Amino acid sequence: MAGSKLPPDGSGLERLLAVMAALRDPEGGCPWDLEQDFASIAPYTIEEAYEVADAIDRGDMDGLREELGDLLLQVVFHSRMAEEQGLFGFGDVAAGIADKMVRRHPHVFAGAGGDGSPGQWDEIKRMEREAAGEKDTSALAGIARGLPEWQRALKLQERAARVGFDWPGPGPVFDKLAEEVAEVRAEFDAPDRGTPGARGRLEEELGDLLFVAANLARHAGVDPGAAMRRANLKFERRFREMEAIAAAEGRPLEARTLEEQEALWQQAKQKDPA
Repeated sequence: MAGSKLPPDGSGLERLLAVMAALRDPEGGCPWDLEQDFASIAPYTIEEAYEVADAIDRGDMDGLREELGDLLLQVVFHSRMAEEQGLFGFGDVAAGIADKMVRRHPHVFAGAGGDGSPGQWDEIKRMEREAAGEKDTSALAGIARGLPEWQRALKLQERAARVGFDWPGPGPVFDKLAEEVAEVRAEFDAPDRGTPGARGRLEEELGDLLFVAANLARHAGVDPGAAMRRANLKFERRFREMEAIAAAEGRPLEARTLEEQEALWQQAKQKDPA
């Protein structure tokens, strides 16, 4: 396909597949697109998934439509590269996920009963792994190591809880959280702080603290990743408001003392109490 030839009209998906084929055409395609491989595109795939979540958090439905398109492009890009190598194509990807959804929803498609609970879903996944020859029989099997660590922590805790390894309620989790805070403080006060060994211990204790915080969020029914996104957005709004106030007063933020900056922070909080 020549580089100047527009893809044919058709359904949105057909047109997108044609666009990607043109971009990857060795004769007349885009040099940047042709240079890419699975590894180089993977970070963009992750980034686009986060941008979908961001649009949802902001309630931006026009933005969500656009970001979903960007995410779909990533699937089409990976599929096109696989097709070029004779591995699989987009149709195989779509058929595979359709088959999986039917297989994992027997209560909908096969009249086999069940309630579609996470437990039923996990049991079907376990049976699939066994059928594929998977030897790992742990309750924690199949949790991807590439997940964001907050999400991975939740999945580990949820799986453990399904076999009964869980605190009975949030009370003991608060106690454990206080214990972990004390252990982190002890590492900050350690006489050898700053040495490689001390930094390793501090990292471990901070990890324990964050893991327990994720567990507390789970007991509260709150997704810690979503909670952190809200906290980040709130901090960003308030910090930008601080900068705006400082600029309006003719003295930039960096020219002020910490006490003055704190006073601006309190003003920003009053304007943004959410």
